[in-house]
Amino acid sequence: MSSLIFGQDTNISDIPEDVLSTCGAFGCGITIDTSSSNSTSSRPAQKLVWTLLGCYIGVGVLAILIVSIFLDNIDHQQTSQFRGNREPFCHTFLATFRLLKDWRILTLIPLSIYNGFEQSFLSGEYNKNYVTCALGIHYVGFVMMCFGATNSLCSFLFGRIARYTGRAPLYFFAGATNLACIIALLFWRPHPDQLPVFFVFPALWGMADAIWQTQTNALYGVLFPRDKEAAFASYCMWESLGYVIAFAYSTFLCLEYKLYIMLAVLVISMITYPVVEYYEYKNPTQPIEQATYENPKNKAEEAGIISQTWM
Repeated sequence: MSSLIFGQDTNISDIPEDVLSTCGAFGCGITIDTSSSNSTSSRPAQKLVWTLLGCYIGVGVLAILIVSIFLDNIDHQQTSQFRGNREPFCHTFLATFRLLKDWRILTLIPLSIYNGFEQSFLSGEYNKNYVTCALGIHYVGFVMMCFGATNSLCSFLFGRIARYTGRAPLYFFAGATNLACIIALLFWRPHPDQLPVFFVFPALWGMADAIWQTQTNALYGVLFPRDKEAAFASYCMWESLGYVIAFAYSTFLCLEYKLYIMLAVLVISMITYPVVEYYEYKNPTQPIEQATYENPKNKAEEAGIISQTWM
């Protein structure tokens, strides 16, 4: 949508070579005066910006209408039962931090933070320093569409493949893919003549991100069956922290340094994750359902343990 709207800008023109020399990881410290040139990386016409915002608002309103009309109503009895059994927010909030006593959560922190790093990099740094700089802002939508399509398809695909390969091979495949992309981005000089390459990186990134998202959620669910709410809250907290850190230093560091930081976090994640995976392989975590069926006499005791975990 954004590409179709911004593509109507009448001020779009070819980007000068001196501006292209600042794109990618090679533009740190280089200042180019673009006041005399009509660059495609300049701000779009205000009319087009308002048009895009109007389209976003319209889509949001349409989504609300579709949900309110077609979504099945929740059974009132189930709603009342859920509200009656729901733990107070403070208990769930504190349980998230109490779970940090588990060494497995601490070991997975680098992986969770990296998930935030890699998502923020593509949506922010790649679009800014590669796509917008070399092609223009009207290409950002097409690039993100490529990422989203690949991400959706691979999420479904790798979810099926994981049944036969397990998590570890997929994790290392995603790590190798991101590693190759980061190294390539360090040396690539983006140019409009290399248009297909601009879509190769988001496609590969979307494929790797599909593994990070699906398998990390599955990993937390397997490791902490009795503390799922606290575990997923912890995962989201560290992932969000990765977002915050990446965007916080975005305007202060050169792109080259950002790539090195992300590379370092990726390497640390690939060192710490196998430790947890190997421990889980040697000492499998017993699901709640399995424990209940295998030990029916201890059902009440297990329920007490679960309730104490949330207190």
